[in-house]
Amino acid sequence: MTNLNPTGFLSIDGAELEYRMIGPSPETAPTIVMLHEGLGCVGLWGDFPEKLQAATGAGVFAYSRAGYGASSPAVLPRQPDYMHREALDVLPKVLERIGLRRGLLLGHSDGGSIAAIYAGSHQDHRLHGIALVAPHFIVEDVSVASIAETKTAYEATNLREKLARWHKDVDSTFYGWNKAWLDPAFRNWDISDYLAYIRVPVLIVQGAEDQYGTMRQVEIAQDECYCPVDVTIVPGAGHSPHREAPEVTLEAVTEFARAALRDDPVLAA
Repeated sequence: MTNLNPTGFLSIDGAELEYRMIGPSPETAPTIVMLHEGLGCVGLWGDFPEKLQAATGAGVFAYSRAGYGASSPAVLPRQPDYMHREALDVLPKVLERIGLRRGLLLGHSDGGSIAAIYAGSHQDHRLHGIALVAPHFIVEDVSVASIAETKTAYEATNLREKLARWHKDVDSTFYGWNKAWLDPAFRNWDISDYLAYIRVPVLIVQGAEDQYGTMRQVEIAQDECYCPVDVTIVPGAGHSPHREAPEVTLEAVTEFARAALRDDPVLAA
């Protein structure tokens, strides 16, 4: 696909996935492909995509996975390997469909895990790096405890109302994610084996106060990766440093993107 509209839908495996394209198209410039969190979507990135595009000069493409935002419903219940399916089956088709020629993946939480699985399973010459914001490589006790607390908040506070602004079927979105993580079978989920096969630079941006994961996630990447791993710890930030400390996060991602794409003739011009 060339000349992507600023907003629209991609038809992938019978699903309609909403997207936003900011800046130059993949045909003419490097593209940063954004992969959202477990309760995220295109809209919940806020103005971070625009700021990232302005700071890097690259195109920025964000899409909502099936079951999120305005995209088609997902098949429920989600299985413990749902992130593998996104990385191995859906994401390659998205990248092909938009005509990616070169660029980066930027993933938050679930999206970071999907980016890591993709990079560790595909020797994709188009990919020059992956930026992971609060990624998960294993399931920690703190993750399960916080996700259980989120379920309580969804059912007892205005969290459902807030999420309903962004997702057309908010209950399916929430419980599709929440039940998968709270499934006892999910405790064995572990993608650390993929890390040794990543052949591009990695950036990890981790909130020091992340309620869904500890520094153990960062340590696993540092132990398992043979590629360069840059780490930015954001003091005072929780699970969403791009929202809680946007300037620090933007600076880290921009610096990483510029280094990873430094030889690109379009950005060097």
